[in-house]
Amino acid sequence: MVLGLFWTTSPRDSENLKIKVPEKRKTDDNDQIKELKKAKLETKALKAKRPGFTDERYQETSYYMENALRKVYPYYFTFTTFTKGRWVGEKILDIFSREFRAHPAEEYERCIQTGTLTVNFEKVPIDYRLKHNDLLANIVHRHEVPVTSQPIKIVHMDEDIVVVNKPASIPVHPCGRYRHNTVVFILAKEFNLKNLRTIHRLDRLTSGLLLFGRSPKKARQMEQQIRNRQVEKEYICRVEGVFPDGIVECKEPIEVVSYKIGVCKVSSKGKDCTTTFQKLSQNGTTSVVLCKPLTGRMHQIRVHLQYLGYPILNDPLYNHEVFGPLKGRSGDIGGKSDEELIRDLINIHNAENWLGIDCDSDISMFKNTKDEADRESLSSEHTSVVHHSDDDGCVNSRETTPPCTEAQQSENSVKLIERTNAAKEYPLAAQKSSSEICPAPLDAVEIPLSGGACNVSKVTVDEHCYECKVHYRDPKSKDLIMYLHAWKYKGPGWEYETELPNWARNDWDHLDSA
Repeated sequence: MVLGLFWTTSPRDSENLKIKVPEKRKTDDNDQIKELKKAKLETKALKAKRPGFTDERYQETSYYMENALRKVYPYYFTFTTFTKGRWVGEKILDIFSREFRAHPAEEYERCIQTGTLTVNFEKVPIDYRLKHNDLLANIVHRHEVPVTSQPIKIVHMDEDIVVVNKPASIPVHPCGRYRHNTVVFILAKEFNLKNLRTIHRLDRLTSGLLLFGRSPKKARQMEQQIRNRQVEKEYICRVEGVFPDGIVECKEPIEVVSYKIGVCKVSSKGKDCTTTFQKLSQNGTTSVVLCKPLTGRMHQIRVHLQYLGYPILNDPLYNHEVFGPLKGRSGDIGGKSDEELIRDLINIHNAENWLGIDCDSDISMFKNTKDEADRESLSSEHTSVVHHSDDDGCVNSRETTPPCTEAQQSENSVKLIERTNAAKEYPLAAQKSSSEICPAPLDAVEIPLSGGACNVSKVTVDEHCYECKVHYRDPKSKDLIMYLHAWKYKGPGWEYETELPNWARNDWDHLDSA
């Protein structure tokens, strides 16, 4: 026999249990909820109408080659963002003065008065108070950071997938101060390979295999294989010191210290992860090491090598005294707290114009939301620090159009002195269809470089553009590379491999990269 337990209440008890809300208050709450829902729906509709990457976007500027660098001529671009909840009811000038610190308040006042900073693409007074769903747009004269002029090589291409060998220094997709100088824009503009879907990503300074799906279905399938650990990944790096013989396994958990600047450390509070290492060669002072990340954590290979005391030779982040006298070996970061480490990292970036800073985390004024079709921050004066990468096996499948989604607010403006003040333009190379270029799988096909030297007759200069008034030095070749390379990827029924980089040769000498 099963006995059922029932809870019964008398009519009087039911009356006592009811929460009595004044009729007016109830009406006000319902109205507020309705307005909020309406605002969200309107915002969603507006975002759906926002343009993605079209031919017009690809043609807004072009490249030229100088000093072994691929450079982008400055161009006008409209950065947009929807009003954040905390801004509603505040004056537009107050918001920009407080949260966009790239320029003084007087500059934003000028932009509002001249109509280059608009609300819903309409000119507004400086005392305009922001409302829900207001779309802020700021027209800027945009300057991009140069990258290497080394060509991207296609390792394999068919109707489902594109596999390339990415040179170091080129970000995968637009973010921070990179847009046209990204793999997805270069592929679209120079090979007419558009609407690709990213399957994984690499740090800007990391070179090697990069996979794109040519359809959402293929991208999801490949991404699922990576997530389920069905994909074996092999990386090659050159580390400081003579690495031990045999297989070295590191299983230290890794914790993200700050998404804001993209930095991790070994910590008991971190997530479990495993990397195996094997020395391939050494020259007495440095070693070439094969790395196999068995899990996918942010900067996993770099952090584990730092912990073992053999950091990547030219890692600008994890091979630095900012982590203490031992540079993080055995987890010793000099007794610093996380807050002190973050503070010192930001100070060093500012003081040294650290070229290790990358684009997948943004020390920027506003967080980019992942559901926007054209994720561009209003502030173009802040650069970024990478933290999404596949040197740690991170999975981040998405359309190739969006930049980073973890951009965080910070009062520190990080400026990189790593680009020239050129402002010129040259015609785009003639584009061909992908079928003309590659009707069948290819092996190491180079994407042709378009353009040539500067065309001075097409210089564009904006009298109000701060970037136009500052002369930046070009980055040196050693500033554009980290000795970490995605060498081999192998999954169910497929396998891709690149040639080894120059620095991985047995007879390599550090003077080769000077």
